[in-house]
Amino acid sequence: MTRPRRPDPPPLETNDVRIAVAGTAAWAVALVVLLIVGADRWWLWVCVTGIAIGLFAIWYVPRLQSGRARQEAARAADRAPADPE
Repeated sequence: MTRPRRPDPPPLETNDVRIAVAGTAAWAVALVVLLIVGADRWWLWVCVTGIAIGLFAIWYVPRLQSGRARQEAARAADRAPADPE
């Protein structure tokens, strides 16, 4: 006999832009450290690419979230019953 399945927990609210900023800052710190140490160029380009992807995420994530919020609002408006007049 199987137990009834518990409902899924609600999704966590996170600050995705803050996470992208922290990751970008970590890549920038790594780049500075590698420049001081004098590492191979390959590693420097890895850091530069990480910074570029992080900057793109900082730009893109707010647009993604606002688009999703607009879609959800439109779906909720479509699901709402029309006012009988």
